[in-house]
Amino acid sequence: MAKKEKTAIQRIRITLKAFDHTIIDKAVQIIVETAERTGAIIAGPIPLPTKIKKYTINRSTFVAKDAREQFEMRIHKRLIDLRETTSSTIESLTNLSLPAGVDIEIKML
Repeated sequence: MAKKEKTAIQRIRITLKAFDHTIIDKAVQIIVETAERTGAIIAGPIPLPTKIKKYTINRSTFVAKDAREQFEMRIHKRLIDLRETTSSTIESLTNLSLPAGVDIEIKML
């Protein structure tokens, strides 16, 4: 009996981060459309938990301890998995122009 050779199925995991959820949704839409055009199988976009960073500062420099202001920064995240990718998929993903303010991480698995 001949052994079947395992072919390396190339997977790509894309993680997106942004402060504005509308910008990140536009970027996800662009990536998904590009991946569909090249024939990759798409899992996602999966919304990951939003990280909220809160900062409290005093309004005055030294007198009024009770007068404080609070600020928060929300970091929205999305995850996209691409399976059965080809070289054209990788090439088209590297040539994308995404909206400003979106941080993208691409991992080959």
